[in-house]
Amino acid sequence: MAADTQASAAVAAGQPSSAVAEIWHSLKQNKGAVAGLVVLVLIVLVAIFAPVLAPYAPYNAPGWPDAGHPGHVGQPPAWVEGGSWDFVLGTDKTGGRDVLSRLIYGARYSLGIGLTVMLVSMVIGSVLGLLAAYIGGWFDFGLMRLMDMIMSIPDLVLSMVIVAILEPGLGPTVAAITIVFLPRYVRIVRAAALAELSKDYVTAAKVVGVKPLRLLFRTILPNCTAPLIVQATLGVSDAILQAAALGFLGMGAQPPIPEWGAMLSDVRQEIQSAPWLAIAPGVCILVTVVAINLFGDGLRDALDPKLKRS
Repeated sequence: MAADTQASAAVAAGQPSSAVAEIWHSLKQNKGAVAGLVVLVLIVLVAIFAPVLAPYAPYNAPGWPDAGHPGHVGQPPAWVEGGSWDFVLGTDKTGGRDVLSRLIYGARYSLGIGLTVMLVSMVIGSVLGLLAAYIGGWFDFGLMRLMDMIMSIPDLVLSMVIVAILEPGLGPTVAAITIVFLPRYVRIVRAAALAELSKDYVTAAKVVGVKPLRLLFRTILPNCTAPLIVQATLGVSDAILQAAALGFLGMGAQPPIPEWGAMLSDVRQEIQSAPWLAIAPGVCILVTVVAINLFGDGLRDALDPKLKRS
C-alpha cells in the first residue's frame, strides 16, 4: 500500500515511478537521442517491410527473376535529366537493377549484420567476462592477455585476415567482426563484475549457499547491464561500419547481395560517371550510424547518474 501511494505521488508530481520510466524520462530530455531513436525505428521498419516497400526485386534470384531492366541500364535519378519516376534513385549498370529497391533490402543485411554481431559478441563476452572475474588466477590472466592481443591489431586488418582465412562472404564477415569486437564486452563485464563481487550482497549470497552459476547470472550480471547496454547499442553502428568497410574492399558480402558496403564496392569504377550510385548507399550508412550513435549517447546519459542533466 505504501509503495502504491509513493508511486501515485511520484506520478502526480510528474516524476517517473519505475527504473524503466526513469530512463525514458531522462532520455526524452535529450532531443538528439529521441531523433536518433525515431530515425532508427523507421530504418528498422523499412528493413522489416522491405518486400512491401521495394518497388522491384533487388537482384535476380529464385523468386526474384525480373530484377534487371535492360532498357534502363545506368539510368540517373528522377530529378536528373534522363531520369524517370519509375526509378526514383535510378538504376545501376549491372542489368539495370533499381537502386531504391536494393537500398531498402540492403537495410536488412546491414542491420542484420550489426545486430547479429552485437548479440553474439555480447553473449559470449558476458559469459567470459563473468567467468574471468569469478575464477580469476590463470584463467583470468590468460583470457585477458588474449583479449589484449586481439585489441592490439587494428580492427579492419584483423577482420580482413579472418575473412581471408574463412573466404569472403556474409557469414565469415559476421564471424570476423564478432571476434574483433569480443574484447570490448569481455573487459566491460569483467570490470563491472569485479566491482560487484566485493559488495555485501554478493557476500551474503555466498553465505546462504547460492550456487556459482545462479550467483553469476542471476545476482551479479543484472547489476552489470548499464555499461553493457550502452556498449551494445554503439556496437551495432560500429559493426555496420566494419561490415561496410569489408564490403567496399570486396571481402564482405558478395554480389549480388545488396549490403550497403558491397553496393559501394560494385560502383567504384562509376563514381565519377554515375556518382548517385555511390552517394545513395553512403548516405544510408551515414544516417543509420549517426542515428544509432545519437541514441546510444542519450542512453548512456540516462543510465549513468553522473551524466544525467539536472
